[in-house]
Amino acid sequence: MQHIRKAIIPAAGLGTRFLPATKAMPKEMLPIVDKPTIEYIVDEAVRSGIEDIIIVTGKGKRAIEDHFDHSLELEDTLMKKEKFEQLEQIRKSANVDIHYIRQKEPKGLGHAIWCARKFIGDEPFAVLLGDDIIQNETPGLKQMMTQYDQAGSSIIGVKNVPDDETHRYGIIDPTKEIGQLHQVNRLVEKPQQGTAPSNMAIIGRYILTPDIFDCLEKQTIGADGEIQLTDAIQEIAETQPVYAYEMDGYRYDVGEQLGFIQTTIEMALMREDLREPLLNYLNTLRLEQEEKASN
Repeated sequence: MQHIRKAIIPAAGLGTRFLPATKAMPKEMLPIVDKPTIEYIVDEAVRSGIEDIIIVTGKGKRAIEDHFDHSLELEDTLMKKEKFEQLEQIRKSANVDIHYIRQKEPKGLGHAIWCARKFIGDEPFAVLLGDDIIQNETPGLKQMMTQYDQAGSSIIGVKNVPDDETHRYGIIDPTKEIGQLHQVNRLVEKPQQGTAPSNMAIIGRYILTPDIFDCLEKQTIGADGEIQLTDAIQEIAETQPVYAYEMDGYRYDVGEQLGFIQTTIEMALMREDLREPLLNYLNTLRLEQEEKASN
């Protein structure tokens, strides 16, 4: 069985939920405290043992490539000013072997994955989406890679969501259960409220076999008028086992505004240099809001 060596990170979306900020800045470069969201995703891939990463970008995403490149002038300035901690941080982000390809048309996630087919070749591979950050001692992707080594089939990362949120996600219909691993009967992309077959929502982590490219080659249009990855996985599930894995760890949803704000606050509270002043500020703000409400 081939080991998972390569990963695709789709980053070609328009980021319309974050307009006007994303008119000129890639959504993936919006910072959580002082670190771009995409760097959390790349870090997870590297910590999981991924050797080669390809980021699928689109028009106006050049800042992503610049971020993961060396900036000699900046490094020299930091060196002269003896800001060694910051120097180490920016060098770390530049020391990852990353490749890039453009998705020339916004045809959906399935099409973005298909664009990277030549980079992947005939190997199983990982997909990490930038809207989900998984916080756990063992990276979420690493957990799934371990499961793949045992199951040898495509695996989808899932998390339980409340009934009133199932319409926002792809939802799996599970059959056989082996601990945190569930064999998938079918997948439903954004089911109407009250029709979801389970509460297991697909989140942004996949391990896929190269058979997926034969399905994506058909360029079949699905939900939202796009080529959906879930449709291709459903086709795979009709001829071979596909599993869903309930990952350990806390999932942060940074794909919408409130989740992004909540994640930023929680990540800031994890930092020793920010925790106390931020808590003081939040407490002061709460008291001010309560006073305004009582007047």
